[in-house]
Amino acid sequence: MKANRNIQLTKDTEGQVGIGTLIVFIAMVLVAAVAAAVLIQTSGVLQQRAQQTGSEATQEVSSNLDIKNIEGIRSNGTSGLSPNIDLLRLQVGLQAGSSPVDINQVIATITDGRQTNTLSYIQQADDSSLYDNNDWKKALEEMLGNETYARNYFTVQEIRDEDQSFYQDNPVMNTGDLINIYISTASIDDNQVNHSITGVDSSLKNTGMILEPRTSVEIVMTPEAGATTIASFVTPSTYGVNTIVKLYP
Repeated sequence: MKANRNIQLTKDTEGQVGIGTLIVFIAMVLVAAVAAAVLIQTSGVLQQRAQQTGSEATQEVSSNLDIKNIEGIRSNGTSGLSPNIDLLRLQVGLQAGSSPVDINQVIATITDGRQTNTLSYIQQADDSSLYDNNDWKKALEEMLGNETYARNYFTVQEIRDEDQSFYQDNPVMNTGDLINIYISTASIDDNQVNHSITGVDSSLKNTGMILEPRTSVEIVMTPEAGATTIASFVTPSTYGVNTIVKLYP
């Protein structure tokens, strides 16, 4: 009995320490897994946004209209040539490396410092008769002779379309295509545009614009995607006896 009194019992805590370490390890693994999942999800979202941003940025840079020149056409009335420009003809192509541009989605804004007209392609008028036999002349005649159309729409004429993909009811421009865009700027009613110049013989309707000599004009072409194209010019000090007046560049 005396011998047993000298024996001291000790508490073994090694097992408890091991369990605590295992719990901490499992917790760290769980935290790391959650953090990894969040990082993977975030990186995926950022990658998608980066790709979308890059694609949009490329399109903004590459989808550009190129206004090569602008001519003004004066109408003929009972008193002779109009003192103002009554019709604009813009020759438009695409810049090098440009993506296709749908003219049906292009918005044209023109101002003479007194009035601003915002125009869309005449197909938006939803008049199927304008495109009988893909005839741009019929569309131009209707635009010039209808006050609502003249103030709100523009028409186009195909000049060069090597791949035969440009149609009045599907006006998509590709690289190498060239078109004329007609914008009415008539300031009085009933004058006639010259048949030999436009291919049509139509009366004009007042658009509210007055493109007299020394008028500052700005035209902004805004495609569905891509940079806007701006053409600014001042009409000559006199038009003389010219039916067609070069305005830009």
